[in-house]
Amino acid sequence: MNAFASGNGDGKEFASHAPGYWSRDGGTPQLWNDWKWQLKNRVTTLAQLEKHLTLNEEERSGVLLSGDKLALAITPHFFNLVPPNNPEDPIRRQMIPRIEETWTSPYDMADPCGEDSHMPVPGLVHRYPDRVLFLVTDRCASYCRYCTRSRVVSGVGEQELHTNFEEAFRYLEKHTEVRDVLLSGGDALIFSDDKIDKLLSRLRAIKHIEFVRIGTRVPIFLPQRITPELCAVLSKYHPLWMSVHVNHPRELTIEVKEALERLANAGIPLGNQSVLLAGVNDDLETMKILVHKLLICRVRPYYIYQCDLINGSSHLRTSVAKGIEIIEGLRGHTTGYAVPQFVIDAPGGGGKVPINPGYILYHDNEKIVIRNYEGKIFEYPELGNENVQFAPQREYHDEYLYS
Repeated sequence: MNAFASGNGDGKEFASHAPGYWSRDGGTPQLWNDWKWQLKNRVTTLAQLEKHLTLNEEERSGVLLSGDKLALAITPHFFNLVPPNNPEDPIRRQMIPRIEETWTSPYDMADPCGEDSHMPVPGLVHRYPDRVLFLVTDRCASYCRYCTRSRVVSGVGEQELHTNFEEAFRYLEKHTEVRDVLLSGGDALIFSDDKIDKLLSRLRAIKHIEFVRIGTRVPIFLPQRITPELCAVLSKYHPLWMSVHVNHPRELTIEVKEALERLANAGIPLGNQSVLLAGVNDDLETMKILVHKLLICRVRPYYIYQCDLINGSSHLRTSVAKGIEIIEGLRGHTTGYAVPQFVIDAPGGGGKVPINPGYILYHDNEKIVIRNYEGKIFEYPELGNENVQFAPQREYHDEYLYS
């Protein structure tokens, strides 16, 4: 397909939309495949949006107000997924600011994951015992409207990120319990190859750090960035893992599939983290198509996040029950590799809490009573030598099967 996304396709097929809206704007193949050209030609203004899209009032007002919350920026590659006349399109809802971002909810927070309170040195979050989050930049290739770090990302939020790299390295050298470092921000893959090389080399010099992870949306927003040269740099620092971020199956284009395959061929295990979003992926069929396409791209569905309580995101949040329903519809109904873990990042810094359908119906020292994906009930004998209880002791009848 050599045109922009004109409808609400379910995304089952891998498609290319290049050059799409840029067919008359110098989007030659040589330029189009240059990741620096993609960054330079991002859509960042109301005028650029209205050149291609018919905005409704909610969107237009949201764009005018976006300069003091989270900047607008969309790469040409990803912008081609946005249809011109459908404000409720799932890709469009993720990327185009809306006036609802100014709404206030009593549950909203600036820092819903409590990162600032777990930051021993600027830019380094140490919340879990053996791993840290290293915020290496405040910039991304494009900006998602539900960004959990909108307070610091894009340069227009209420805070600024001032990462002290040398202080962070000294902290890591001192804290030998840290075995796992996750690079995020912002997005580390917008750095040059040389800067990425130096950063990974510095971390690898710390002997007790066993492996490094990179959290990134660049392969999705900017697949042109995943060059053979970048993959050669990354492959020097195994074990290196990568978590990508795909929310809707249409995001998995031909170019994205090829970029993910280059990473996998470089020996990098890939996992996906989706955020459950209203009007984007909050239905079973969409999520099933997504996880199946991810496996084709050699990406393991890893997490589905309940949308964080970030300021201005209430219009994109769904019920927790919807996430449980989706997991219920995947578990047992498709391959286990395709079933991610649904989690809530506990507000205020409690960390990720797994949320699952209720499969344990009863448990005592003699037996555990469980149900399967079909709702059938089974008993399994317990050893009886430990006084533990994982489920309320109650009679189990049909009314408890989906509690």
